[in-house]
Amino acid sequence: MRRVSKVEQGLALPVCRSQISLTDIPPSSPDFTDRIIEGDCLKELRLLASNSVDLVFADPPYNLQLGGDLLRPNNTRVDGVNHEWDRFDSFAAYDAFTRSWLAECKRVLKPNGSLWVIGSYHNIFRVGAAVQDLGFWLQNDVVWLKTNPMPNFKGTRFTNAHETLIWAARDEKARPTFNYDTLKAFNDDLQMRSDWLIPICSGPERLRDDGGRKAHPTQKPEALLSRILLATSKPGDIVLDPFFGTGTTGAVAKRLGRRFIGIERDGDYVKAAQERIAVITALSEDAIAPIVSKRAEPRIPFGMVLELGMLNPGDALFDAKAAIKAQIMADGSINWSGVRGSIHAVGARAQGRAACNGWTFWHYRTRHSELTPIDELRSSARKRLAPTMAKTKEFA
Repeated sequence: MRRVSKVEQGLALPVCRSQISLTDIPPSSPDFTDRIIEGDCLKELRLLASNSVDLVFADPPYNLQLGGDLLRPNNTRVDGVNHEWDRFDSFAAYDAFTRSWLAECKRVLKPNGSLWVIGSYHNIFRVGAAVQDLGFWLQNDVVWLKTNPMPNFKGTRFTNAHETLIWAARDEKARPTFNYDTLKAFNDDLQMRSDWLIPICSGPERLRDDGGRKAHPTQKPEALLSRILLATSKPGDIVLDPFFGTGTTGAVAKRLGRRFIGIERDGDYVKAAQERIAVITALSEDAIAPIVSKRAEPRIPFGMVLELGMLNPGDALFDAKAAIKAQIMADGSINWSGVRGSIHAVGARAQGRAACNGWTFWHYRTRHSELTPIDELRSSARKRLAPTMAKTKEFA
């Protein structure tokens, strides 16, 4: 396979040959990331520094156990997975290989890092058992529903129209990145579900060699990797793919402002990945910034709104219809019909409920007598105090 034009024009990515250690290079160094390591994944994983990676995406061999060629009804051969890298002597050999690379991935993950593994019914259950046995903590399993799956040509089974992804944290105590609000906005303000309808890789995105054959039999669609990285990583994070193939993970990582490390033993795949990633244009920082969840923002107590002069003791607060009225007290509490307490406690009592988000329930009158949620004052307070809060966090 000859795929070099962009690479030969000086656009090549750094390639580490087998057994070049990155252990002593700080993860913040540009020499540590955005490179492809050519070599065996088990040997090369051992050379990576512990606690250095934010996210691992792994698309390991399926161990399909194919017995012969698969033919279409017209007797043409299906270009499937029949490569040497997908062959193992036994289930025991596959399990030992799986546990070895997973253990190394756990070692290189940061304490709050995430692991994603994708597989078919041939291997995902064996991989899942190893994931749990090694102490990873399962967050979700996600079903990738293929809109255009390959038919079952023999007519002996259901059409295999999905693959399963496992999302796991490094351990039970980990708090992995999850950009909930970003995914909810992506999904038209609905919670993102664990069944993802995405086409298989085809058309111009599918890499091919000079003979028109697929450059890699199991190339994953960029849309799948984009969703994973948008959901569980942040700009600047380091993403490791120990089975890099033709570089889908690297291409998406570069576009979304993440750094990557790819490990791949096949030289032809490495060349294809180099050429592919070299021409990817990274999006601007503004375009890739995730939505910041309110739960992740600095806490602003209601009393601080008073200290900043946004409201004053004696001012009135109302519900959205102005049917309920309370008075702001000098100590930051509010008083409704003799019931005094926080904006949340009093809001709950006024509605006869067990709990209440006082920031969204209570409203104040603007200069134009419009009723506006006091949550807008909290947002304004955060903006005013942002520089001070950043310094406090930096030196904490």
